[in-house]
Amino acid sequence: MDLLRSLPLGLYLEQPITWLHKLDPRVKLAWLMSFLFAPLLANPIWRIALTGLLILITLTAAIPLRVWRQQMGWLLTLSFLVFILSAIAPDGLAVSYQPRLPSDEIAFTQSKAGEQVSRGAGEQGKITNYLLPITNPQQYSYILFQQGPITITRRSLDLGIRVSTLLFTLIYSTNLYLLTTAPEEITAGIESLMGPLRWLNWPVTEIALTLTLSLRFIPLVLEEVQNLARSVWTRAINWNKLGLRRSIKVWLLIAERLLENLLLRAEQIASAMKVRGFTSPDAHRVQWHQLRLHPADWLTLAGLALFWGARILWGNSSGSL
Repeated sequence: MDLLRSLPLGLYLEQPITWLHKLDPRVKLAWLMSFLFAPLLANPIWRIALTGLLILITLTAAIPLRVWRQQMGWLLTLSFLVFILSAIAPDGLAVSYQPRLPSDEIAFTQSKAGEQVSRGAGEQGKITNYLLPITNPQQYSYILFQQGPITITRRSLDLGIRVSTLLFTLIYSTNLYLLTTAPEEITAGIESLMGPLRWLNWPVTEIALTLTLSLRFIPLVLEEVQNLARSVWTRAINWNKLGLRRSIKVWLLIAERLLENLLLRAEQIASAMKVRGFTSPDAHRVQWHQLRLHPADWLTLAGLALFWGARILWGNSSGSL
């Protein structure tokens, strides 16, 4: 069991250096925000295209297969299961409601409304034409697949595509950004973008420093979880003989030990920073990374402009499938 390899969350890939590593962190952050916000109010085709674009970027970046194979495999499997469950789940539109009024009164109301429609044929005709579907009603079918208890409707299929693609896009785009961007570069990019907030007396340097420490702390948490899991596995505990009460007690002891180890790691990091003079950000300023836009960065920003142009023209949601 190696969590640092099978689940590389928050880890930075130092070697090999790909073209994603060479991009400016601010440009990559703009692309990350685009991947996070582009699925909002987007049609299903655009959401599927975003998933394919992320996979294409991973393949063209020549990231080693051992780094992303298992994680992408688990994430694709999870997204596919979410898609299946959402597609076959009831969509709520097939619920039969008890009418509030008697049937005769409803028929009387409808006939009376029909007389009013016939009187105002000019204006009401426009509204009726607007409400008519574009497609031929004879070819339209709300239920796409029905076999036994399994029923897939247009709304459930649309919901399955939205949820599964959103899950994959949010998790994998963030992980790809952390995988190809060093924590120091992330901190420098965010501090540069948050520079105007200094005029509002915002603690920009403190926020950037806290972010760097949190990114550095994620691998330490995974390492502590891995060490505790290995210690439990080497002791060959027979959980069947322990019973439920003793098993809960053992897991509480493991959780307590994990919390103690993490607090110890945090204290060691604080002591190391204090020894090196990190008493306050203003007294010990550190140049994290020199930010400079290269021709490849400008080309990537041009691609981002084309990305949002395509999103506005063809990616808007026009309802369900």
